[in-house]
Amino acid sequence: MTDTPTSKPHTPKALGMIVDALMYILLLTQMLYVFTGNTIHEFLGITFMLCVVVHIVLKRKWIKAVFKKGRKVSKARRFSDVVTLLLFLAILTLAVSSMGVSRVLFPWYKYVGSPALHTYLATTVLALSVVHGGMRGYFLAKSKKKVVVLIVLGAIAAVAIGLALVPYLNRHFKTVSITYSEKVAGRKITWNGGKTLVVYFTRLGNTDFDEDVDAVSGASLLKANGELMGSNQLLADMIVDAIGCEQTAITVTGEKYPSSYAATTSVAGKELSNKARPAIVPIDTSEYDSIILVYPLWWGTIPMPVATFLEQSDLSGKTIYAVATQGSTGYGSSISDIKKCAPDSEVVKVTSIYCDDIPNAREKIADLLEEAAK
Repeated sequence: MTDTPTSKPHTPKALGMIVDALMYILLLTQMLYVFTGNTIHEFLGITFMLCVVVHIVLKRKWIKAVFKKGRKVSKARRFSDVVTLLLFLAILTLAVSSMGVSRVLFPWYKYVGSPALHTYLATTVLALSVVHGGMRGYFLAKSKKKVVVLIVLGAIAAVAIGLALVPYLNRHFKTVSITYSEKVAGRKITWNGGKTLVVYFTRLGNTDFDEDVDAVSGASLLKANGELMGSNQLLADMIVDAIGCEQTAITVTGEKYPSSYAATTSVAGKELSNKARPAIVPIDTSEYDSIILVYPLWWGTIPMPVATFLEQSDLSGKTIYAVATQGSTGYGSSISDIKKCAPDSEVVKVTSIYCDDIPNAREKIADLLEEAAK
């Protein structure tokens, strides 16, 4: 009687499947940034990159085979190889952009810091990962056409998750709650901008909010000590605390903006197309040497009520210090548009702040203002 050998699992293959599954889970979890928060998101990103390194080590034989001279493969295999290489390059670029937008693990890294680019890269990685994984099924499946359809649908779903679902969740399910004094109070700065007025525009005070509105948009609203507050008002308060100057809000006098963020975006787009100048409460700037203008980017530029303020006010010879807030990156065309509306003033860039960074911007904005007024 002879012994029948028992089969043993192929450890590298089993480990590879576990790592692959973990990477997909981490990618999808990172897309739920609104629920995990920034710190967890960054550590999950590090974990994902470590999994990628393990994956590459396990697949090192494939890498050698791909670049083997004279290698003959089918068109499907060639396509799969190209997708895999593109995925690898996308992941490397994503890693660089992750460092650029990091606020916890790599705050010292100042390059490729575009949140919008980071979102596009993450979406690209997710879509390519779906195709990459789907091609494995393609080679094993008997019905190739069905697998192709599933791969295409999966890639479309990945793009929809990254470019539509994630922004929707961020706008409608994100709650920002702060303790006001902890965020506003800080060191006083030496201000060389003369007598200064902080002028800010925010949705609060310019919107007919529903009675049950909550602070669900980190780009424009938050809860300060349990009360609804505009993010740009918070920034204005920070500046006033740092400089010791006066402030006022730009307030429309006509029809208010709708409660829904999406509806407000639509209205703002129509105002921009029509070059509308909504009526606002007059603001007297005659006794001030400079204006610190705090405004959100709407369709990549200043909201039209801000344009009304700039055109109605005599800002000749004054300095306008621009502080923009946004959900993507940069100033858009706002600086050039401010110059068009106030051609006889000097416009100085201070900073363009990403929406998630607003509650913790006190010290940064103080430093930048101090530097801008030297």
